[in-house]
Order: sequence, then structure tokens, then C-alpha cells
Amino acid sequence: MTTDGRALPRPETHVRDEEWMRAAIDVARRTPPGDVPVGAIIVGPDGTVVAEAANRREADADPTAHAEVLAIRAAAHAHGDGWRLEECTLVVTLEPCVMCAGTAVMARVGRIVFGAWSPKTGACGSIVDVVRDPAHPFAPHVRGGVLADECAELLPEFFRGKR
Repeated sequence: MTTDGRALPRPETHVRDEEWMRAAIDVARRTPPGDVPVGAIIVGPDGTVVAEAANRREADADPTAHAEVLAIRAAAHAHGDGWRLEECTLVVTLEPCVMCAGTAVMARVGRIVFGAWSPKTGACGSIVDVVRDPAHPFAPHVRGGVLADECAELLPEFFRGKR
């Protein structure tokens, strides 16, 4: 149990996290050209993928079209109590930024699992910790660094062409 009375994830959850991260990596590989290769999936309480999305900011000319936001929107339509995703897990290849972490909190996503840490924009502990801010009435469990090296390998090729 955690100090707030919530149960800790069971060890088999960590094995599932890696399986789900591999699915998110596959989604990231389908990111449209010109967008940062990030993939996100939302896993329902029964372990099935409810929604998935890749970054589409450039493709859609939409600054909010991050993989996490798109996946959360799709999952809210497919699952949950309206917009509440309390029993769902967001699995994303890169640590969420402030906007995406805030969206996950506001959607009441129960768990966030991410791969590579984002030392420039990370909002789940790297730069700031939006998800555990005491001002929020809800705080998801967070697990970072799942298959971090594999997730990080998606990024250098994209950024090499930008610099």
C-alpha cells in the first residue's frame, strides 16, 4: 500500500508494462513524417488497448495533437465514465510534457507508464512534476523508464534532421 491507501502495482504489471510499451513503440514508428516520433496507447482495466495515437502536431497543424492527448480523447469516447479513465493506463514512449501530463490528470488516468525521460520538457519528474502536484484532486501512479533505451532510439534520427 502507498501512503494514500492505494495498492501498489503487482509485479506482473511490470511485465505487462513492457509488453504495452512495445505496442506504443510500434505506434511511434507510424508517426507521420515531420512529427516527433512518439506513440501512446491507453490500456483498459481488462488489459486491452482502448486507444492509440502518434504525434500529429505538424500533420494536423494542431499544437495540441500530441500522442497522449489524441489517445486520451479517443479513449474517453470508447471507454470510461464520460471522460474519466481512472482504471486505465496511459503508456507513452516519451515522458509527457506539461500539457499531456495535465490532460492525463484531468482525465483521471489511473496510471502513466512512460519510456524515455525528457530532460527538456518532462512533466512527470524530469523538469516539473505536474502529476503529483498537491493542488490536483487526483494523482495517477507513475512509472518511468520502461524500455527507456528502445524508446530513446526513436528520437535521434528525427532530431538529427532538424539541427
